[in-house]
Amino acid sequence: MPGRGRGRGTMPGRARNTMPGRARRRADQPIPQREAPGAAAAPQAAAWQRGPYPPREEVQAAAYGQPRGAEGGVQAPGEPQLEAGLQALSVRPKRRAGVFQDLVVNTRQNLEHVRLSKTGSEGKAVKLVTNHFRLTCPQLIAYKYNVDFKPDVDDTNLRSQLLFQHERVFGISHIFDGNSLLLSQRLPNQEMEFVSYTLSRSIVKITLQLSKELPPNHPDCVRYYNVLFRRTLRQMNLKQIGRHYYDYRKKCVMLDHGLEVLPGYITSILPYENSLTLCADLSHKLLRLETAYDLIMRLKENNEFAKIKEELVGSIVFTRYNNRTYRVDAIDWNQTPRDTFPKSDGGQITYVQYYKQKYNEYITDFKQPLLVSQGRWKKGRRLMPRSPIRLVPQLCYLTGLTGTIQRGSSIMRELSAKMRPGPMNRSRVLKEFRDSLQVDQNAQRELSRWSFVLDPDFLSISGRTLKEERIFQHKDSFEADPPADWLKGSKSTSLLRAVSLKHWVILHTRNCVSEAKILEENLNSVTPAMGITLEKAKMREVPGNTISSYIDILKTLIEDGPEMVVCILPDDRKNRYDEIKKYLCVKSPIPSQCVVAHTLTKTWTLKTMVVKIAQQMNCKMGGALWKVETGLKKTMFVGIDCFHDIVSRQKSIAGFVASTDEELTKWYSQCIFQAPGEELVDGLKNCLQGALNSWLRNVPHAPESIVVYRDGVGDGQLQALLDHEISELVSYLENECPYSIKLTFIVVKKRINTRFFLKHNRRLGNPAPGTVVDMMVTREQWYDFYIVSQSSTVGTVTPTHYNVIYDTVCLDPDTVQRLTYKLCHMYYNLPGIIRVPAPCHYAHKLAYLVGQSLHDQPSSLLANSLYYL
Repeated sequence: MPGRGRGRGTMPGRARNTMPGRARRRADQPIPQREAPGAAAAPQAAAWQRGPYPPREEVQAAAYGQPRGAEGGVQAPGEPQLEAGLQALSVRPKRRAGVFQDLVVNTRQNLEHVRLSKTGSEGKAVKLVTNHFRLTCPQLIAYKYNVDFKPDVDDTNLRSQLLFQHERVFGISHIFDGNSLLLSQRLPNQEMEFVSYTLSRSIVKITLQLSKELPPNHPDCVRYYNVLFRRTLRQMNLKQIGRHYYDYRKKCVMLDHGLEVLPGYITSILPYENSLTLCADLSHKLLRLETAYDLIMRLKENNEFAKIKEELVGSIVFTRYNNRTYRVDAIDWNQTPRDTFPKSDGGQITYVQYYKQKYNEYITDFKQPLLVSQGRWKKGRRLMPRSPIRLVPQLCYLTGLTGTIQRGSSIMRELSAKMRPGPMNRSRVLKEFRDSLQVDQNAQRELSRWSFVLDPDFLSISGRTLKEERIFQHKDSFEADPPADWLKGSKSTSLLRAVSLKHWVILHTRNCVSEAKILEENLNSVTPAMGITLEKAKMREVPGNTISSYIDILKTLIEDGPEMVVCILPDDRKNRYDEIKKYLCVKSPIPSQCVVAHTLTKTWTLKTMVVKIAQQMNCKMGGALWKVETGLKKTMFVGIDCFHDIVSRQKSIAGFVASTDEELTKWYSQCIFQAPGEELVDGLKNCLQGALNSWLRNVPHAPESIVVYRDGVGDGQLQALLDHEISELVSYLENECPYSIKLTFIVVKKRINTRFFLKHNRRLGNPAPGTVVDMMVTREQWYDFYIVSQSSTVGTVTPTHYNVIYDTVCLDPDTVQRLTYKLCHMYYNLPGIIRVPAPCHYAHKLAYLVGQSLHDQPSSLLANSLYYL
């Protein structure tokens, strides 16, 4: 939406809980580790170093004899502390147990047409390198043992301390993830029992049971390799924040702007077609030197308590004492650091005492309120209550950028240079990281225990660049220019389907009269070339600047039945925008366009802005801007995506958008409300049925095939998709649908760490848009490929990963790759190429609008228009 502060071609919002591994746990998989009360769930790969949390989580850990501090304080769980006095009593062999074998989700085996080959041939061949290093390890069998503690021990670090008293039995080549143990050699018996003492002389019985034998490239084995590699990063003195590791020694402090940039690394070991590889990429953590306490005091001086809540609730804060981030869910004005919380021994301790004993942090203001964080849901425990975590604002540093910084072009350029390096700088830093692994003695000791060897250079691969697409508008056509956009060509040519606008209204406040006139005058000047007939708008002044004043005047306008309502907003206040959109999308469905007034005062961008507004208005009225020839006839294209409101914990929204004509110029949309954080979608049958009904109103024959692009799911959810969403769609098409329709289902992944660099002499650059990679860094078990669809002049371009997991249409590699790239040209909110196919991004825009602003089901009267652009 123009004037809402979004960059061209960006994908706004997208706050989402990623939930890998949603497939049901098999009997031989370890049960997920239980968390201590009040602790947020840490990623599984970070199990070696779960940092301590503030009050409420010591209770369970102290029962197993962790050292007590002064005044009865306790050592919180997760603190790396080797317990002196832990002793092993005995090792006793037990009965033989069975060996289990997991099945890898192989979606390609059911796709007969790509069983022999999944590589395409179209396009110009190019030489690329990728940010993967080949990893070799001994081709030996590893042994996985399930580990059971009685009585149960929640803290992973304490589990490790108890278990590795028996290292003389295991050997030095071991990897423990908190629930199971991987060994390079087999123990004498398939089930063995160990007994350990805690400091308080409590007995903990540990049982190891052989679960299965793993080949080196087995998915379970690879998961342990990632645990080992993260342990290696800690040995290199890198600090974990969230899922990634950062180097405090290389931090960049920008005192003039109150910012600190921490450089770090993202790593993952995965098996690809020919070998295991280490994928390494850069990560940057942006921290503000301002604390939550500083913000509270600054706003409190002016009695701006509502502003304090607006700024803090929903934000992410960083606590340096344990390198953790928390989301602020509330501010507790009734509690202060002098209040107490219960200790594990039943006594009480103040927050002031706790932080002094635990972290040597001194709290100076005893009257400041406390921040409340609900933490994350634990896997499989979404219906269980979560114990809140209370934080002291003085110790919580703010993250993210302030509006002032975002509006400063010079600081944003400086930040972009530091946090978005181009291919040459990115590759240089990654190679330095690879070299540091080679020279660091601690890292080499960890890796050599499993005989891991990393290649010194990036993996070289081959790619292909597809030809440029032709854009069709009305009677004219032109070649798409991937490095730029085609706004210039589109605005001087009649739109593919222009819709006249006769009865429309412009709402404005008294202070925005001139902006309203500027908008109308410029719309009248740009629309004739587009083929749009625009009658004079009816100007209505809003009496006041309150939300209710906008709603009251909208109620009076509805009786006249306007075709379009344009609102000139004095600022970008979210609550005003939300209420206007909710009224016009839910209660009184009318296509609407909101424009922030100050965007109409920038004379150097005014014409471009007004052209985009005119195009959006045309789309919302049922018009179409352009098209590309897909090459597939009688085919419906569907996009599915979910929005998860992690700030206010509202219900998750699944957006379903489907093309309802053969040219992909008409679209049907529907939303599904689900439980918070739920990713798998229920009710797709009803959505598809509505889309088919809409198709038959536009086209005299039913589609012969449906191609679904599903965004927002992880690799661990493929089986769940097959069992749940695809099963529902197939059941409807085979048993209830009166037409014979084939189905293709493609999973789309944008959040990947793989990068491709184009080799040109001795330099590396970004690949051209349309570059396809379908070998070497793809999975043998999948029908998958990468496409670089966007052009990037700043930083390193990010490819998108596609995985065809179901296909009765039998699309060959060249067809599905070319088709996917074509669909990236069909998003009407940008006259250029986007990262994902248009149906996907439409579904995202729909789910985002409903989840962020409407919080209610949009009217079905708008289902056949792009009202969410």
